[in-house]
Amino acid sequence: MTYETLVALAFGYLLGSIPFGLLLTRAAGLGDVRSIGSGNIGATNVLRTGNKALAAATLLLDLLKGTAAVLIAGAYGPETAIAAGLGAFAGHLFPVWLGFKGGKGVATYIGVLFGLMWQAALLFLAVWIAVALSLRYSSLSALVACVVTPVALLLMGRPELATLFAGLSIVVFIKHRANIARLVAGTEGKIGAKG
Repeated sequence: MTYETLVALAFGYLLGSIPFGLLLTRAAGLGDVRSIGSGNIGATNVLRTGNKALAAATLLLDLLKGTAAVLIAGAYGPETAIAAGLGAFAGHLFPVWLGFKGGKGVATYIGVLFGLMWQAALLFLAVWIAVALSLRYSSLSALVACVVTPVALLLMGRPELATLFAGLSIVVFIKHRANIARLVAGTEGKIGAKG
Protein backbone atom coordinates (compact mmCIF):
# COMPACT_ATOMS: atom_id res chain seq x y z
CA MET A 1 0.00 0.00 0.00
CA THR A 2 1.43 3.36 -1.05
CA TYR A 3 1.69 6.50 1.06
CA GLU A 4 -1.01 8.18 -1.06
CA THR A 5 -3.36 5.23 -0.53
CA LEU A 6 -2.84 5.33 3.24
CA VAL A 7 -3.51 9.07 3.31
CA ALA A 8 -6.67 8.57 1.23
CA LEU A 9 -7.84 5.81 3.57
CA ALA A 10 -7.29 8.04 6.62
CA PHE A 11 -8.94 11.02 4.92
CA GLY A 12 -11.96 8.91 3.98
CA TYR A 13 -12.20 7.52 7.51
CA LEU A 14 -12.23 10.99 9.10
CA LEU A 15 -14.85 12.23 6.67
CA GLY A 16 -16.96 9.12 7.06
CA SER A 17 -16.83 9.26 10.85
CA ILE A 18 -18.83 12.51 11.07
CA PRO A 19 -22.08 11.36 12.82
CA PHE A 20 -24.58 13.58 11.02
CA GLY A 21 -27.68 11.84 12.40
CA LEU A 22 -26.57 12.45 15.96
CA LEU A 23 -25.43 16.02 15.30
CA LEU A 24 -28.63 17.01 13.49
CA THR A 25 -31.04 15.55 16.05
CA ARG A 26 -29.15 17.18 18.91
CA ALA A 27 -29.08 20.52 17.09
CA ALA A 28 -32.85 20.24 16.57
CA GLY A 29 -33.40 19.67 20.30
CA LEU A 30 -34.50 16.06 19.85
CA GLY A 31 -31.87 14.60 22.17
CA ASP A 32 -29.73 11.56 21.45
CA VAL A 33 -31.10 9.54 18.52
CA ARG A 34 -29.30 6.52 19.94
CA SER A 35 -31.89 6.37 22.76
CA ILE A 36 -34.81 5.53 20.43
CA GLY A 37 -35.79 2.81 18.00
CA SER A 38 -32.83 0.72 16.90
CA GLY A 39 -30.36 2.98 18.71
CA ASN A 40 -28.71 3.68 15.36
CA ILE A 41 -27.42 7.06 14.16
CA GLY A 42 -28.62 6.59 10.58
CA ALA A 43 -31.50 8.13 8.62
CA THR A 44 -34.00 5.33 9.25
CA ASN A 45 -33.71 5.79 12.99
CA VAL A 46 -33.75 9.58 12.70
CA LEU A 47 -37.07 9.15 10.87
CA ARG A 48 -38.44 7.53 14.04
CA THR A 49 -38.23 10.95 15.71
CA GLY A 50 -41.06 11.96 13.39
CA ASN A 51 -38.93 14.61 11.69
CA LYS A 52 -38.82 13.71 7.99
CA ALA A 53 -36.67 16.70 7.06
CA LEU A 54 -33.95 15.69 9.53
CA ALA A 55 -34.09 12.09 8.30
CA ALA A 56 -33.71 13.26 4.69
CA ALA A 57 -30.82 15.55 5.65
CA THR A 58 -29.12 12.70 7.52
CA LEU A 59 -29.50 10.39 4.52
CA LEU A 60 -28.13 13.00 2.13
CA LEU A 61 -25.16 13.99 4.31
CA ASP A 62 -24.23 10.37 5.10
CA LEU A 63 -24.38 9.64 1.38
CA LEU A 64 -22.41 12.73 0.38
CA LYS A 65 -19.54 12.06 2.75
CA GLY A 66 -18.91 8.81 0.86
CA THR A 67 -19.14 10.51 -2.51
CA ALA A 68 -16.96 13.43 -1.43
CA ALA A 69 -14.25 11.13 -0.10
CA VAL A 70 -14.11 9.23 -3.40
CA LEU A 71 -14.18 12.30 -5.65
CA ILE A 72 -11.58 14.28 -3.70
CA ALA A 73 -9.16 11.35 -3.40
CA GLY A 74 -9.93 10.30 -6.95
CA ALA A 75 -8.01 13.33 -8.20
CA TYR A 76 -4.88 11.32 -7.32
CA GLY A 77 -5.93 8.13 -9.07
CA PRO A 78 -8.41 5.23 -8.99
CA GLU A 79 -6.58 3.41 -6.18
CA THR A 80 -6.80 6.40 -3.86
CA ALA A 81 -10.49 6.83 -4.76
CA ILE A 82 -11.22 3.24 -3.74
CA ALA A 83 -9.14 3.60 -0.55
CA ALA A 84 -10.98 6.79 0.44
CA GLY A 85 -14.33 5.14 -0.21
CA LEU A 86 -13.38 2.18 1.93
CA GLY A 87 -12.20 4.58 4.64
CA ALA A 88 -15.45 6.57 4.54
CA PHE A 89 -17.50 3.39 4.88
CA ALA A 90 -15.37 2.21 7.81
CA GLY A 91 -15.53 5.64 9.42
CA HIS A 92 -19.31 5.67 9.35
CA LEU A 93 -19.51 2.21 10.90
CA PHE A 94 -16.75 2.73 13.46
CA PRO A 95 -16.38 6.47 14.25
CA VAL A 96 -13.64 7.24 16.73
CA TRP A 97 -15.78 10.04 18.24
CA LEU A 98 -18.51 7.60 19.34
CA GLY A 99 -16.37 4.82 20.75
CA PHE A 100 -16.34 3.10 17.35
CA LYS A 101 -20.15 2.56 17.50
CA GLY A 102 -21.65 4.12 14.39
CA GLY A 103 -24.26 3.47 11.75
CA LYS A 104 -24.95 0.49 9.55
CA GLY A 105 -23.33 1.96 6.48
CA VAL A 106 -26.06 1.88 3.84
CA ALA A 107 -26.17 5.60 2.96
CA THR A 108 -22.38 5.85 2.91
CA TYR A 109 -22.23 2.63 0.83
CA ILE A 110 -24.49 4.34 -1.73
CA GLY A 111 -22.38 7.50 -1.62
CA VAL A 112 -19.17 5.59 -2.26
CA LEU A 113 -20.91 3.74 -5.09
CA PHE A 114 -22.02 7.06 -6.63
CA GLY A 115 -18.44 8.29 -6.53
CA LEU A 116 -17.00 5.16 -8.12
CA MET A 117 -19.77 4.21 -10.60
CA TRP A 118 -22.94 6.26 -10.57
CA GLN A 119 -24.82 3.88 -12.86
CA ALA A 120 -24.58 1.11 -10.27
CA ALA A 121 -25.67 3.55 -7.55
CA LEU A 122 -28.82 4.38 -9.51
CA LEU A 123 -29.52 0.65 -9.82
CA PHE A 124 -29.05 0.26 -6.05
CA LEU A 125 -31.56 3.06 -5.43
CA ALA A 126 -34.05 1.60 -7.91
CA VAL A 127 -33.91 -1.79 -6.17
CA TRP A 128 -34.15 -0.16 -2.72
CA ILE A 129 -37.18 1.92 -3.73
CA ALA A 130 -38.94 -1.03 -5.36
CA VAL A 131 -38.58 -3.22 -2.26
CA ALA A 132 -39.37 -0.35 0.13
CA LEU A 133 -42.55 0.62 -1.69
CA SER A 134 -43.79 -2.95 -1.84
CA LEU A 135 -42.81 -4.19 1.62
CA ARG A 136 -41.99 -1.00 3.64
CA TYR A 137 -38.92 -2.45 5.33
CA SER A 138 -35.85 -0.24 5.05
CA SER A 139 -33.50 -2.97 6.21
CA LEU A 140 -34.77 -5.55 3.73
CA SER A 141 -34.62 -3.00 0.92
CA ALA A 142 -30.97 -2.28 1.69
CA LEU A 143 -30.05 -5.95 2.00
CA VAL A 144 -31.61 -6.89 -1.33
CA ALA A 145 -29.87 -3.96 -3.04
CA CYS A 146 -26.56 -4.99 -1.45
CA VAL A 147 -26.92 -8.45 -3.00
CA VAL A 148 -27.75 -7.04 -6.43
CA THR A 149 -24.95 -4.43 -6.52
CA PRO A 150 -21.81 -6.65 -6.67
CA VAL A 151 -23.47 -8.86 -9.29
CA ALA A 152 -24.39 -5.80 -11.35
CA LEU A 153 -20.85 -4.43 -11.10
CA LEU A 154 -19.46 -7.75 -12.31
CA LEU A 155 -21.88 -7.75 -15.25
CA MET A 156 -20.89 -4.14 -16.01
CA GLY A 157 -17.28 -5.25 -16.44
CA ARG A 158 -15.93 -3.84 -13.17
CA PRO A 159 -14.64 -6.90 -11.28
CA GLU A 160 -12.45 -4.79 -8.94
CA LEU A 161 -15.50 -2.81 -7.80
CA ALA A 162 -17.59 -5.98 -7.62
CA THR A 163 -15.02 -7.42 -5.21
CA LEU A 164 -14.96 -4.24 -3.12
CA PHE A 165 -18.75 -4.01 -2.85
CA ALA A 166 -19.13 -7.73 -2.20
CA GLY A 167 -16.97 -7.14 0.87
CA LEU A 168 -18.92 -4.04 1.88
CA SER A 169 -22.18 -5.92 1.38
CA ILE A 170 -21.04 -8.67 3.74
CA VAL A 171 -20.31 -6.03 6.37
CA VAL A 172 -23.75 -4.47 5.84
CA PHE A 173 -25.34 -7.89 6.38
CA ILE A 174 -23.34 -8.37 9.60
CA LYS A 175 -24.38 -4.92 10.84
CA HIS A 176 -28.01 -5.81 10.06
CA ARG A 177 -28.02 -9.18 11.83
CA ALA A 178 -30.51 -7.93 14.47
CA ASN A 179 -32.75 -6.59 11.69
CA ILE A 180 -32.55 -9.94 9.90
CA ALA A 181 -33.61 -11.72 13.10
CA ARG A 182 -36.57 -9.34 13.47
CA LEU A 183 -37.53 -9.78 9.81
CA VAL A 184 -37.59 -13.54 10.29
CA ALA A 185 -39.63 -13.13 13.49
CA GLY A 186 -42.01 -10.65 11.87
CA THR A 187 -41.21 -7.90 14.40
CA GLU A 188 -39.10 -5.54 12.26
CA GLY A 189 -40.35 -1.94 12.27
CA LYS A 190 -41.67 -0.59 9.02
CA ILE A 191 -40.64 2.66 7.34
CA GLY A 192 -42.18 5.67 9.05
CA ALA A 193 -43.03 3.90 12.30
CA LYS A 194 -42.09 5.84 15.41
CA GLY A 195 -40.21 4.04 18.10
